[in-house]
Amino acid sequence: MIQNRSIEIGVGVFVVVGMIALGVLAMNVGNLGSESGNKGYHLIARFDNIGGLTVKAPVTVSGVRIGRVTGISVSQEDFRAVVEMTISNQYTNLSSDTSASILTSGLLGAMYIGLEPGGEDEVLKEGDEIELTGSAIVLERLISQYLFNQANDGNQ
Repeated sequence: MIQNRSIEIGVGVFVVVGMIALGVLAMNVGNLGSESGNKGYHLIARFDNIGGLTVKAPVTVSGVRIGRVTGISVSQEDFRAVVEMTISNQYTNLSSDTSASILTSGLLGAMYIGLEPGGEDEVLKEGDEIELTGSAIVLERLISQYLFNQANDGNQ
């Protein structure tokens, strides 16, 4: 009887530890884990099309994550997507002519923002806007343009 009880307690502890491990794994995969959060400075960029970019998507320079997307909205003036991002405080030397592009990791992978630093001496500060932007390439739009061009070529 006591041996059955100790086995049941052992199995229960094993299940609880397993559930905690799954929770930690899910939070890491979903980018919800230990956030360096809002420790950093905020920048914005405007894009014509953000494709599937989401909040918490990485912001990178040369493939190294230096921040995260913290907000996405639509401008009421020109109906362009406004992307807010937080850049880690250790990267305070991004020049004012830095460009931002929405890129995809792999053929159909997750979208992220890639920054290309420029050569200006002046640097981006809290609340600045990145002026040079490149919108996401939307696969469906490319396919429809290709099919449209093929149909037009066939009619000539």
